[in-house]
Amino acid sequence: MTLDLYGKTIPSRLLLGTARYPSPSILAEAVRRSGARIVTVSLRRETAGGKAGGAFFQLIRDLGVHVLPNTAGCHSAREAVLTAKMAREVFATPWVKLEVIGHHDTLQPDVFELVEAAKILNAEGFEVFPYTTDDLVVGEKLLAAGCRVLMPWCAPIGSAMGPQNVSALRAMRAEFPDIPLIVDAGIGRPSHATAVMELGYDAVLLNTAVAGAGDPASMAEAFAGAIEAGYLAHRSGMLAPRDMAVPSTPVVGKGVFA
Repeated sequence: MTLDLYGKTIPSRLLLGTARYPSPSILAEAVRRSGARIVTVSLRRETAGGKAGGAFFQLIRDLGVHVLPNTAGCHSAREAVLTAKMAREVFATPWVKLEVIGHHDTLQPDVFELVEAAKILNAEGFEVFPYTTDDLVVGEKLLAAGCRVLMPWCAPIGSAMGPQNVSALRAMRAEFPDIPLIVDAGIGRPSHATAVMELGYDAVLLNTAVAGAGDPASMAEAFAGAIEAGYLAHRSGMLAPRDMAVPSTPVVGKGVFA
């Protein structure tokens, strides 16, 4: 189940967001029960909390996980680059989940600003995890900019709608067979996570589906099992759908037909 990202081997294919949990203790328990070894943190959101933000950062450090700072809330390449540089100073990591939002209602990425920011950050030594659409051309441009991971959405952030364009997700997997692909945004149920992992995706990033559950820690554990099931199913070689029934118990060659 290990996952290789920018030269690091991660023993989990679930990445967990840290926003909107009922309490810090519930967040910590959700991370533990999920088995996630990477958590995302919004520098802009947490630093706005003053002293509470500092306590939050200490909680994340105490969990002993890899921190993936994100540029949530940024609407231009300039904003995103500045936020990424601040995050690198705070967390001492070259990793950054690059978000540049272009649409208020859907929180769809502004792919033009996203690619521009990716070029700048990769040139300055960052290891960029870009939150993008399922567009193949955008994916190619992000890879050309130096990204070695792609994080396409499957539905709008926080919508819980699950995969809306399976054909596009399947095409992206086929187009970039050797690139780690992490579905980011739109997953609402464990079955959604299983479905995208069955397509051959490498990991899933969750936040709202866990933090907004009645029991976040139990939901995190449920997602961990669902992701593992989908990964193993894809690796095992699933049967393709058939137009006709095929009996599981053959009758040809039996001694008695009655």
